[in-house]
Amino acid sequence: MQKSDLLEKLQQIVGKEMVTTSAAELYCYSCDASQVRGMPDIVVRPVSTEQVSRIVRLAYDNGIPVTPRGAGTGLAGGSVPIEGGIVVDMSSMNRLLEMDLDNLQVVVEPGIVQEKLNEALEPYGFFFPPDPGSSAMCTLGGLIANNGSGMRSVKYGTTRNYVLGLEVVLADGTVINTGSKTTKSVAGYSLTDLFVGSEGTLGVITGAVLKVRALPKERSVLLASFENPELAGKAVVKVLSSGMIPSACEILDRNIIEAINTYDPNIGLPRAGAILLFEVDGTENTVREGIEMIKEACSSLASSIRAASDKKERDEIWAARRLVGAAVSRLDPLRTRVYVGEDIGVPIKELPGMLHKVSEISKEFSMPIMTYGHIGDGNLHTGMCIDVLDEKEWDKLNMAADKIHRTAIEVGGTVTAEHGVGSARAEYMGLELGKGLDVMILIKKALDPKGILNPGKMGV
Repeated sequence: MQKSDLLEKLQQIVGKEMVTTSAAELYCYSCDASQVRGMPDIVVRPVSTEQVSRIVRLAYDNGIPVTPRGAGTGLAGGSVPIEGGIVVDMSSMNRLLEMDLDNLQVVVEPGIVQEKLNEALEPYGFFFPPDPGSSAMCTLGGLIANNGSGMRSVKYGTTRNYVLGLEVVLADGTVINTGSKTTKSVAGYSLTDLFVGSEGTLGVITGAVLKVRALPKERSVLLASFENPELAGKAVVKVLSSGMIPSACEILDRNIIEAINTYDPNIGLPRAGAILLFEVDGTENTVREGIEMIKEACSSLASSIRAASDKKERDEIWAARRLVGAAVSRLDPLRTRVYVGEDIGVPIKELPGMLHKVSEISKEFSMPIMTYGHIGDGNLHTGMCIDVLDEKEWDKLNMAADKIHRTAIEVGGTVTAEHGVGSARAEYMGLELGKGLDVMILIKKALDPKGILNPGKMGV
């Protein structure tokens, strides 16, 4: 089909103002927050499931690639149209359709921003627990498609744990509904789980039924300092083994601490080899007992421990953690943060060894690696900065990232715990999944026989 004919047919579906071929606008859709690039031919912005169905059917009939996209905050190229074709921008489908709080659930369109949902829920005393660092920008459709999570997943789990049902447009334009509004069902295959985390390779999510939870009455934060990251890793194992499950458990290594203090000297994080931030939530008694249990578990390993004295101090401690993204590049203004090898996950007991291995890799390649992340669920973010104009530094970066990925797999971990596979990590799927990747490919072929949905992603 000629591009002019395709443009005309898409305009008939959604209207002229909701389709663009402007070079400037297409460029804005050619990347996400990763290093992956790919230029779309056309961008279309539907406002209904029926429009999405017609768009996808048109693409299917003509063998045109379709890449669903939310806010473009991904870190693995998941929403980048690496084979061109049509980008379907879902951000205009952004309504909160139903708040059924007696049943602890809401019904949403995929374009609603995560933070906006929680702002709507807060006055009623509820919240949607998954809290990625991009919560102020990312859409729920993208969060579901990547099974995103964030700082509180150690207690509350990932997005998958909150999706009761989905409305999905399949590759040929067929609309299906998965799951139900009940809190449990064993009727047939778990199709909802199949689409959560599928990164738009099996269907386009156009609606979701989500579980919500009551806001905890109290929260408190404890900050523990350690001589090195390995000791911090041992402390996490000890805390979790004690039976205390914090609502959040974050690590900041020496480099990150220095970067944050450089970015904002008023924060004044203690100088240490590593810091652990523990949050405990629940009733007043639960929080008090939890803080004491964490103190006891960390006491033999930490060089200092202190709990926030009030809400103001608690918010200041979390504000420091949330500055990581902005602060990472401040240690050396000539270097730029590159999101490669930044999202590994390992079994809890492997944390001390993995932290030590990251230090060794940093020394081997003479490249500072700043480690932070949701250590309470084994998820580590390894931040690397380079001079992007120096090809040799790119080579070192990629070799270091490759070693980090392969080490994580060797100890029974994963190359991505929350950011997704996209195209950036597709090469590791065979190594991590083995024959499981063959099954994924069979599922992809069954649901998308022409391979039009987000091609080139997830190794399928």
